[in-house]
Amino acid sequence: MRSGSCAAPVAHDPSAWFPSPIDGVSGWRLAEVRTLADLSRVLRGLRRRHARRRGTSELTYRELAAKTGWSHGIIGEYLSGRVLPPTDRFDVLIGLLGATPAEQGALATARDQVEENRRQALPAPVPRQLPMDVYGFTGRTEQLATLHALLAPGERRTAVISAVAGTAGAGKTALAVHWAHQVAKRFPDGQLYLDLRGYDPERPVPAADALAGFLRSLGVDGQDIPDDLSERAARYRTLVAGRRLLIVLDNARGADHVRPLLPGSPSCFVVVTSREDLAGLVARDGARRIELDMLSTPEAIALLRALIGERVDKSPSQAAELAENCARLPLALRIAAELAVARPGVALAELVAGLRDEQRRLDLLDAAGDPRTAVRAVFSWSYRQLSADAARLFDLLGLHPGRDIDAYAAAALAGAGLGRARELVEELARGHLLESAGPGRYTMHDLLRAFAVENATDPHAALTRLLNYYRYTAASAAGVLFPYERGRPEPDVPGSPVPPVDEVVAWLDRERPNLVAVADYAARHGWPGHCVDLSRALWRHFEVGCHYQEALAVHTSAARAALAAGEGRAAALANLGGIHWWLGDFRQAGERFRQSLAAARETGDLEGEARALGRLGVVAERLGELPSALGYLGDALALCRRTGNRHGTGTQLINIGALYRRLGRYEDAAEHQLEAADVFAEVGDLRLRGYALGNLGALYGLLGRHEGALTHLEQALANCRESGDPGGEGSALAAMGAVYLRLGRHPEALDHLRRALAGSRETGDRSLETETLNTLGETLRAMGQPDSALARHRAAHALTEETGDQYEHARALAGIAHVLHDSGHTRQARENWRVAADIYRRLGVPETQRIEILLSE
Repeated sequence: MRSGSCAAPVAHDPSAWFPSPIDGVSGWRLAEVRTLADLSRVLRGLRRRHARRRGTSELTYRELAAKTGWSHGIIGEYLSGRVLPPTDRFDVLIGLLGATPAEQGALATARDQVEENRRQALPAPVPRQLPMDVYGFTGRTEQLATLHALLAPGERRTAVISAVAGTAGAGKTALAVHWAHQVAKRFPDGQLYLDLRGYDPERPVPAADALAGFLRSLGVDGQDIPDDLSERAARYRTLVAGRRLLIVLDNARGADHVRPLLPGSPSCFVVVTSREDLAGLVARDGARRIELDMLSTPEAIALLRALIGERVDKSPSQAAELAENCARLPLALRIAAELAVARPGVALAELVAGLRDEQRRLDLLDAAGDPRTAVRAVFSWSYRQLSADAARLFDLLGLHPGRDIDAYAAAALAGAGLGRARELVEELARGHLLESAGPGRYTMHDLLRAFAVENATDPHAALTRLLNYYRYTAASAAGVLFPYERGRPEPDVPGSPVPPVDEVVAWLDRERPNLVAVADYAARHGWPGHCVDLSRALWRHFEVGCHYQEALAVHTSAARAALAAGEGRAAALANLGGIHWWLGDFRQAGERFRQSLAAARETGDLEGEARALGRLGVVAERLGELPSALGYLGDALALCRRTGNRHGTGTQLINIGALYRRLGRYEDAAEHQLEAADVFAEVGDLRLRGYALGNLGALYGLLGRHEGALTHLEQALANCRESGDPGGEGSALAAMGAVYLRLGRHPEALDHLRRALAGSRETGDRSLETETLNTLGETLRAMGQPDSALARHRAAHALTEETGDQYEHARALAGIAHVLHDSGHTRQARENWRVAADIYRRLGVPETQRIEILLSE
């Protein structure tokens, strides 16, 4: 669906007085109605004037309620300025209060401006991302004092918590999180936390991804996040400037890993944990290093006491030896304590003896004196207490490419039933070999992961089961969400349990980060077909859900995997091109679609060829190559009909119909959209039937058949809402806004267009955003707000400079020219019209004649 363009009505003077002064606000200009309180005073003035003119008392809240069917309480909220009336109610209310038609238009504009001001004044999101505080935290008094001292005015605002000699398990994260909870209230603008996974050889979090996550947490829409690392860092620093934020960057690999995440504002405080000393941050960035070694003996015993209880005081010498055998490292001490708690009838002396034997065995194997030997001894000791099945699952969990797991993933790795997998996962969690990552989900410390991988047997078979499980369940979820899509993989049912059909959509949302990790792992470690199939299964989910960064990662991996495997290239490249399309990079999208077309023709994949041709058609249309676009789309339609692909046939009919509308071939456009609607009714695709009806509605709006246009567009809107398609919903709203503009119903146009604009930014649809901005500009000009109109057209112009959208580029120039001409800047206006006319003429669209008439005057 496209909102289309329209000629803007004559504008009004934006600084005009209300035509009939209202008691109490006489002499106010529209620009002075900025707040809800201002607007409520105007409403109360209307009410008083209306009573005086009738020679009666003011309408009571109950009388207004009786006339409207609303509660008298909500009317009181509207008139007192506590609640902003929605657009439709506002129009009814000011009509009942006696506003003239001219006043109604002026007040509707004022009401919308108040709403816009309120939106802009909404507080920025306050992230609260700290993990749960550490149970039984003990010791570290000196380090905590140092951190507290750094909060004093004038002190350094970055602290590095590093472990001596690279020792892991020393409690860096525990210290950072515990202290962060103590001081959280001193940072009212929120707390950001991220585990950078710097010591995971396969899955460290790149700084660019970390910044994207932080920007989303701070309220930046996904499509507004820059692609470039330095630009993301600059946007991040701008957002946090002056805000009192606490930022915890856990498990950093090195200074370069973390430096882009450092804010530039002294109002923020940063804590970085790392196994390295991060000397570069200390030297270049003024960080304060806080070294963290093993606990002192009293601190270690105090931690054991907090975790085990009175048995520690009853056997102090054994408790001290247990602490030493754990190298006084908190991670090892917690695991050992859990063993003791799980065996309340076993004396500490017996437990210590078992650990002593394990320590001796590892000492013999470790002639180099690895400082991690003590930790490995505790791991081994705990590991030997597991049941055989739990120990085997523990080994295999270290292989999982993602950040966390649930019982289904555990069952796939272990080749076990779901109930048994849950029992084993709970056994590992009780022993602190897994940590909770939310309801039903678990994660593993990277030291434990490394220890687990050392012992894993037959990893290829386990990973194949896991990848089979993810591929099958992703394809099942896509089948539920988009049952009419062709080309989706149909993998065999895996041997492991899978979620029931009614749960796979929720599963897809939960597992999305893991699916990205799994696709990347599969591409790089010998399962290219699984990666390509994940791309084929997930592409529509990524696009509809606006998961652009995830899509870019999966489809890039799939394109690389398909090239290595020699198959699946057409689908992978088409999916990659689709993401560039949604992000507004039409030229890059076109290149990927051309590559996809070549791959499809090389392998005789007719459906892949049709898909690539159709995508090339819409790219060519955006880039102003309309004859080429018509050729591509016609070839795609012929192939779809040849292969019997009814769904693809309907899609190409919609695209060709939209192009005919652009070219002014209105009868052909209507014919194609009606046929498309019939096709989608036949195959049962509610969503795309809504698209066909929406395009038909937009066409009727151009032809002046406004009632029919709105009927079709309302049906399109309902269809898109029912099918959960926010992009289609935004397109329908934008097209309705254009119809209301042609009808002169400006407040309704403005309401629909603002909702469409918000939707376009949420979904990242750059095409819809550009079209909506231009229609908003035309609407605001018609309402006598030239400055606002000019801003919208210039914003659209800037977007087209990035995307290359030729039609909307010309439309933005024409809109700018109209506003300039209204304000007396005729020379500049004519220059803009001239450039717009050249583009329209090259495109061969009806708007050419309108601009040429203006230039001839």
